[in-house]
Amino acid sequence: MLKKPNLGGTGLALVAALFIGILLLANHLLRGAKLDLTADNLYTIADGTENIVKGLKEPVNLYFFFSEKTAGTNPVVRNHGVRVRELLEELVSRSDGKLTLKIVDPQPFSEEEDRANELGITSSTVNAGGDKLYMGLAATNSVDGKESIGFLDPRLEEQLEYDVAKLIHKLSTAKKPVVGWLSSLPMGGDFDMQTGRQRPPSAVYQQVEQLYQVRTLEPSLTSVDADVDVLVVIHPKNLPPPALYAIDQYALRGGHLLVFVDPRAEADPSAAGDPNDPMAQMQADRSSNLAPLFKAWGVDYSPSQVVVDLEHGLEVAMRQGEPPSQHIAILGLNHEAMAKDVITGQIDSVNLATAGSLKAIKTGGSDKDGTSDLTFEPLMHTGQKAGLLPVQRFAMLADPGTLKDGFAPTGEFTLAARITGKARSAFADGAPAGVTAPADALKESAQPLNVIIIADTDLLTDFMWVQQANFFGQTVFQPFANNGELVWNAIDNLGGSGDLISIRARAAYSRPFERVEALKRNADAQLRVKEQQLQQQLQQTEEKLTQLQTSQPGGNEALLTPEMAQAIENFQKQKLQIRKDLRETRAGLDKDIKALGWKVKLVNMLLMPALIIAVGLLVALWRKRRRTAIAMLKRNAA
Repeated sequence: MLKKPNLGGTGLALVAALFIGILLLANHLLRGAKLDLTADNLYTIADGTENIVKGLKEPVNLYFFFSEKTAGTNPVVRNHGVRVRELLEELVSRSDGKLTLKIVDPQPFSEEEDRANELGITSSTVNAGGDKLYMGLAATNSVDGKESIGFLDPRLEEQLEYDVAKLIHKLSTAKKPVVGWLSSLPMGGDFDMQTGRQRPPSAVYQQVEQLYQVRTLEPSLTSVDADVDVLVVIHPKNLPPPALYAIDQYALRGGHLLVFVDPRAEADPSAAGDPNDPMAQMQADRSSNLAPLFKAWGVDYSPSQVVVDLEHGLEVAMRQGEPPSQHIAILGLNHEAMAKDVITGQIDSVNLATAGSLKAIKTGGSDKDGTSDLTFEPLMHTGQKAGLLPVQRFAMLADPGTLKDGFAPTGEFTLAARITGKARSAFADGAPAGVTAPADALKESAQPLNVIIIADTDLLTDFMWVQQANFFGQTVFQPFANNGELVWNAIDNLGGSGDLISIRARAAYSRPFERVEALKRNADAQLRVKEQQLQQQLQQTEEKLTQLQTSQPGGNEALLTPEMAQAIENFQKQKLQIRKDLRETRAGLDKDIKALGWKVKLVNMLLMPALIIAVGLLVALWRKRRRTAIAMLKRNAA
């Protein structure tokens, strides 16, 4: 019979030393290694990132300035610094020697601190003692090019990979793509007459300026330069025929267009009007359209209809101090509302307001149905519980809940689409009056059309998708939706650069509680019906009271007749019953949400441990049977 070995103190010490040695060796050899088990591979290097680092034509030097000692007092900052270092080390390992990394801890009044400031790295004071925190990234190449991220905000860790890849991509690109920018909205910043202060550029515009060479165009244009890689047209309101003709010819030449139209643009400056006349401001026309071009491109869009959606309507507060309620014209689209396209395939959240709808129409082409030469590909769409409401309903909207009154969903609507293929000119009969057609004017596409149309401009405004925050004295943008990513993806794709697309959509990933939101929507619908019943009963009772008062002999309204007293008593009973029903409906909602919460807790606290225990028992049973079988074999052999 074999005896189990008995380890003495020396043996235990050797085992402990071996264990510690293995841990240290593994920590050194496996630094940066990870197993990504997240649902969307959030911590896996994107293909676009790998293409960028492997496609470098010349060496790029990375400098990570990180005040490790100062960050040690803040676990969030310290852990983020580790995450940045590990990401950079992994990129260097995949770059085939084209990337080099130097980690610098700039001390006060040192040459390293001067170098950080020279490269555009900013510091933040973190305590009363004046200690400075550096956590920025700079990059240089062999031709004296340099780019930097002044401060890597820990709260934006999900977009870290994109920021780093963009930094490297900018250094590896000899020439920035040219983006023509034709907008009637003040996205580039302007002077606010109401506040008397300069309005900063929008977050979308600032990012576009960093990535591309932006060329501002005016509505009076008569042509678009051939070197414009992407033409962005935002809220084209009453564009003159020469400008429409210029856009038409640019598209037919194979130019790439990104168009934003809107039935009601909240940021429309022409709708501001006289501040002393709020009625005129509310009723002003805030719509935009490219009607002749859309018709030629096989697109139907109505600037007088707004898309509303019971499934994706967000809860908003119209006035300060009021509880939020669902606004079915302010939409929060999720991943299911996005097409599997390189632009939207990895987008998780886009917020829109009073958007329009798009659909394909016949263009009168040579084929039987007139549409085969053009392809209409939806990029974003509503749910099935959507419909259209006239834009006039939003002119003086005080209660968004009234939008549901009498509303009947009619199905799904397209909010953004890509148009490709061969198209005819919208000016088939020649250039419009006042425009001299060039000798090479086109009547149909010389190159396939490549247009993306988004039927909303409000998604471009900061308040729809991003917040400004102060972090250690630095102003940073915190996205809560992917509106910006949608715009940048579209420009990247139209401009021919697809490497950044698979990275950028990580910027603002969120997983909403969809079942809870569905329960809230159902309860809100029930509450709305109860409110309408209460208002109707109130109106009927008031009419009855008025009738009783006017029927009093001698017109004496001060006398309270038995009929009036009984009517008031009945109304009070009815009102109490309605309020009771409202409380019961709300209690039912809370009960359903709590039940769902208990199910989740049950799975996390009982089911998963039970599963692990079951697996352990099965393994133990298997080992026992294996040992029994081995023992039986030995006995038989003996």
